[in-house]
Amino acid sequence: MVHDVDEAGFQQHVIERSREVPVVVDFWAEWCGPCRQLGPALEAEANAREGDVDLAKVDVDSNQRLAQAFGIQGIPAVKAFRDGEIADEFTGALPPARVAEFFESLVPSEAARLAAAEDEESLRRALELDPRQSDAAVKLGRILLASGEVQEARGLLEPLEGDFTASGLLARIELAESAEGEDLSPAFEAWDGGDHETALEALQERIAASEDADLTDRLRRVMVAIFTELGPTSELAREHRRRLAAAIV
Repeated sequence: MVHDVDEAGFQQHVIERSREVPVVVDFWAEWCGPCRQLGPALEAEANAREGDVDLAKVDVDSNQRLAQAFGIQGIPAVKAFRDGEIADEFTGALPPARVAEFFESLVPSEAARLAAAEDEESLRRALELDPRQSDAAVKLGRILLASGEVQEARGLLEPLEGDFTASGLLARIELAESAEGEDLSPAFEAWDGGDHETALEALQERIAASEDADLTDRLRRVMVAIFTELGPTSELAREHRRRLAAAIV
C-alpha cells in the first residue's frame, strides 16, 4: 500500500500499522529533485510487496512538526518502522538496486523466500522471478552438480565467479574433469554427504602432495567453499584455514 500520511494520521498509519507490517516512510517535498528521482523506486518496491509492507509519503512542507520530531535535516529521508520503532533508515536518492536491498532487508521478496529453500523446484522458481538471485543459483548449481548435470551447473555458476561457494564449485568441476578427478571423488562425495571433516582432510592431503600451482589453487578454492558453508564461527573451518595457509606459503 502506498499512501500520503499527515500529522493527524501518523500514529495510526505508521506507528500502529508497523506492528502488523513494516512501514517505510518517505519524507519528501514537491520542490526536491532527488525526491522525485527516488519516489518511483520506493513505490515500485512497495507495490511489488503489496500486503507485506506499506509506503507512507510525508510532505515535509505540510508536516513540519513531523519533520522536526524525526530530526529531518535533508530530504529525501527514508525511515522504516517495525513494531512502532525505527528499524532502518537512509538519506538521499539511492539507486534502484540499493532501494530493492533496503526493502528486502525488511521484507524478503518471494524470490528471496524461495531461495531459502533446499529443493530444486523452489530454487528454479526463485531464479525465474529474479535471475540475479545468487543464493538460489549457487544452491541449484550444487544440486545439479551432485546429480551429474554438470553443464547446466556450470552455466549457473560461471556468472558468479566472485562468490566463494560458486568459485569452489567451478573448481570442483574443473578438478572432476581433470586427471585428478577419480582420486578426489571421495572428498567430493564426503562434501555432498555433509561430512566436511573427511572432505577437508582429503583435500589437505592432496594439497600437501601437489607440486602443481594450478591444481593447488583449484583445491584451495574448493576448501574455501567448504569454509564458507561451515560459517565464520566453525572451529573445523578455523583449523583447516590455518593448515591451508601453512601448506601454500
